[in-house]
Amino acid sequence: MGWPVDHAKLERFRALMTEQELDAVVVRAPDNIVYLDSYWGMKGYDALVLPARGDAVLIVLEPQLEEAGLSSWTEDLRPFDGYHPRDPRPPWYRSLDICLGVLRERELTGRIGLELSQGTQASDLMVAEPTVFSQPWFDAFTGVCREVVDCSGLLAEARAIKTAQEIERMRLAAELAAEAMEHVRDHLRPGMKTSEVGALYEGYVHSVGVGYRGRVDRARAFTLVWSGPTIRTFTATSDARVCEHEPTLLEIWVCTDGYWCDLTKNASPGELTPAYDELTDGLLGVFGQAIAHLRPGAGLPDLDRLVRAGIEALGYPGQPSHPIAHGIGARAHEPPYAHQAAGGELSEGMVLAVEPGVYWPQGGGLRVEDNFLITEGGCEQLGSYPDDFRAR
Repeated sequence: MGWPVDHAKLERFRALMTEQELDAVVVRAPDNIVYLDSYWGMKGYDALVLPARGDAVLIVLEPQLEEAGLSSWTEDLRPFDGYHPRDPRPPWYRSLDICLGVLRERELTGRIGLELSQGTQASDLMVAEPTVFSQPWFDAFTGVCREVVDCSGLLAEARAIKTAQEIERMRLAAELAAEAMEHVRDHLRPGMKTSEVGALYEGYVHSVGVGYRGRVDRARAFTLVWSGPTIRTFTATSDARVCEHEPTLLEIWVCTDGYWCDLTKNASPGELTPAYDELTDGLLGVFGQAIAHLRPGAGLPDLDRLVRAGIEALGYPGQPSHPIAHGIGARAHEPPYAHQAAGGELSEGMVLAVEPGVYWPQGGGLRVEDNFLITEGGCEQLGSYPDDFRAR
């Protein structure tokens, strides 16, 4: 299906490149290729050469050439073989050779930006076996270019502000995510395995999301699911059973064509216990305070302080152990982050996942989370599934 070239994004990114006097950037992380070219690769061996001026070049694994031609914004596609009988090296050596050849061919051998300190990356389409960077990849550029610099900060700065097209793509992911949660809520029954609940959610996104509304080529979901006393953070889904009068919590990531939403949603097949009613009321109050803070110019460290102070006032000091807000876009977790030890402020066009949570020492607890677009006058919640899951 493909998306039209996002000229606003590319023009802004190239302006930032010019400010840093970069002749070109070379990106290999799948999320950065999605961001700059809209192509979501299968194996992570691909690379994109984006000059400050002139046409980009996408170096793409040969079996994916047809798919790349349908989704990429780049006309100059250079294929390489996954295996070549006269070249027994791993495939990324062949993509590297083409990449260096492009730099020489285009006379882009001055100041080049590489992802030298990208700590995390979104996965390629294979998902379970992400391809990561190796030192020889970076070292090879020093023999060709006058200066190699880290462009990870430049990419983070650019990606923090979303264009209209990016927001449209994230809305699609959020709408699909809400539909899948409604599907789970309508089929949730006491005694079901939490792994079955996760399969319900992920299966809906994959089956309905591919071809969603005639606009999505690829859709995947990933979940962690807990219920009642098994609700904890940083633990895996198990064969624990759904509780009738306690929340079943789904930590959710949905990706459509390389753009993500990051949510935590809850459902209960029966009326909540008084303890959970009280916790839900309190946590939604903290969530509301956080939402009211989301506006251009508001401090990111202040957001962290506000949420943690609100949770402490509920009687849970030091919680949660996970970050309470982070950016989202071509990766499920990306800058900016809300940390008291850091700085920064919100700007129009940012999209943040906000996720206050409380976890009881004996097991159980609650988290609420949705994604918010920072607008001129405040914020807009992208998700439509109710945060107060007691309402039907």
